[in-house]
Amino acid sequence: MVINDGSTDATVEVARRCGVDHIVDFKTNRGLAKAFVAGIERALLEGADVIVNTDADNQYNAADIPELVRPIVERRADFVVGSRPIASLDHFSPIKKLLQHLGSWVVRFTSGADVVDAPSGFRAFSREASMRLNVFDSYSYTLESIIQAGRSGARIISVPIRVNGETRPSRLVRSIPRYVMRSSLSIVRSMLVYRPGLSFFLLGLPPFLLGAILSVRWVAIYLEGTTRAHVPSLVFAAVALIAAFLCWLCAIIGELNGINRKLSEDVQFQLRCIRFGLGFGEQKDKYAA
Repeated sequence: MVINDGSTDATVEVARRCGVDHIVDFKTNRGLAKAFVAGIERALLEGADVIVNTDADNQYNAADIPELVRPIVERRADFVVGSRPIASLDHFSPIKKLLQHLGSWVVRFTSGADVVDAPSGFRAFSREASMRLNVFDSYSYTLESIIQAGRSGARIISVPIRVNGETRPSRLVRSIPRYVMRSSLSIVRSMLVYRPGLSFFLLGLPPFLLGAILSVRWVAIYLEGTTRAHVPSLVFAAVALIAAFLCWLCAIIGELNGINRKLSEDVQFQLRCIRFGLGFGEQKDKYAA
């Protein structure tokens, strides 16, 4: 299957001449994430049991597809991410290698999944994992899909894969600063959606500590019998403590909303089961097996 995201070249014509079985053709550019979701849905409609996704720039070695699929076929995983040998890639600058490792660490911390190369676009999904995927980011799907799947309880593993030489610069990563900014925003948003309690607790911790220190300082100065009121310090401490309280209130509300989100995801999964052909009886048989 080829997903054409509104390209201006001859992607569709070449794909048809080469005998591609399925083509998803967007007339206008909608972004990588929407193209990815459209491809997943089309594959599910076609009855795919395992879906393998790869990028169009030929950076991943397609001969390693069996290595991606094997853990799913053996029922050891629901979601498999191909791990590139980042350290040995000559066309990756030292800064890009550092950012890749840092981004993967943040995703591991956020998702709870042991993923070595989070930005990798070479992946395999089971049918059930595909039907549970939700991607809200319009820029990329790589980081958010791991976080969402990990927080939803999917079994995610990494397998080492080989890469081909660089044929052209990435059209997604036009500049490192822009990519870092967009990826950081995606991680922060996913963190707020899928781990709101921890996120808002950490956001509220610095103002709470600052307010507590200023409050203790004001009390100590007051007990010493100073003639100055130190009102600015007291006001600043109150503002900091109120900010911390509001963040922690958001943490509680976020956790409560998280319950509704999980219920909505379960309902959505059941609807997708009906739409894509995995009925309740097949689910029962799967769990029984």
